[in-house]
Amino acid sequence: MIHFDITNLERELKELEAKTMEQDFWNDNKNSSIVLKRINNLKEKVENYEKVFSEFKNLYELNELLKSEYDEEMAKELIKNTEIIEKDISKLEINTLLSGKYDSNNAIITIHPGAGGTEAQDWAQMLYRMYVRWVTDNGFSTSELDYLDGEEAGLKSVTFLIEGENAYGYLKGEMGVHRLVRISPFDAGGRRHTSFASVEVLPEITEDVEIEINPDDLKIDTYRASGAGGQHVNKTSSAVRITHIPTNIVVACQTERSQIQNKETAMRMLKSKLLDLKEKEQKDRIEDLKGNQMEIAWGSQIRSYIFCPYTLVKDHRTGYEVGNVQGVMDGDLNGFIDAFLRMKNK
Repeated sequence: MIHFDITNLERELKELEAKTMEQDFWNDNKNSSIVLKRINNLKEKVENYEKVFSEFKNLYELNELLKSEYDEEMAKELIKNTEIIEKDISKLEINTLLSGKYDSNNAIITIHPGAGGTEAQDWAQMLYRMYVRWVTDNGFSTSELDYLDGEEAGLKSVTFLIEGENAYGYLKGEMGVHRLVRISPFDAGGRRHTSFASVEVLPEITEDVEIEINPDDLKIDTYRASGAGGQHVNKTSSAVRITHIPTNIVVACQTERSQIQNKETAMRMLKSKLLDLKEKEQKDRIEDLKGNQMEIAWGSQIRSYIFCPYTLVKDHRTGYEVGNVQGVMDGDLNGFIDAFLRMKNK
């Protein structure tokens, strides 16, 4: 059971709000933006808690009333509202788990197909659709940053931004290799195929996070966006590709309206990748000391999606599984997300 430490949240909120009243608070734009972001985050948590607590109190009083005087319609209403509040409490529990350093940030997701040509590229496209459907169903918004069409079907790569409170916190567990087993629609013999695609999930780095980048370490190319599909790209010479020479990290953006906007977006993507690299290096050093370093290799899938000979989606880290494959492909990922967050916070 997760403990709602509402007292400490309210105390921290009051302390931060008091800071905003200090005379020199607004002189430091960077610090003030950090504090205001934290205040908004705390307010949302406190308000959600108070809303659920109030609803729970009403249900309790209704239940006590039914004990003394039974009413069938009132009983039906109690059952219905109890089911609703169960979902609200579960959501509140999950929100308490989103306490990581960058959990409140937007998320940048990149999907790459594995070896296998058209079959793998189609799988990557299916995953992209799955995440876009999840975004729509859960009140987030998404924008495509870079897209490269597949040769016959699907895609060779896609990078997209998911915006909304705690987007990265919810989706960070999606990072890894995703495995598909199905009868391939591209195989005339109707044989079963196994395909892989990698999903990279990074927090979008906000201005209050400092990542120093030497301009001399950058190679910036501009080019005319093009693609087989055409619907994903603009036809002006505004696309930007940035290579960070010391690490050989490459980012690209081609979907903004101007070259300047594409460059700004690509720089944010680069900062996110550099921060991730920096934190992974630190994590590796810690795991070396523990003697528990694990190599994440291609094929060490985090989740399998099986369409044939039976239907099953299983997360290999948490053990959570469902038989409704089509539901998952239509964006029903919350069970997997909740299971991962609970596992990481045990």
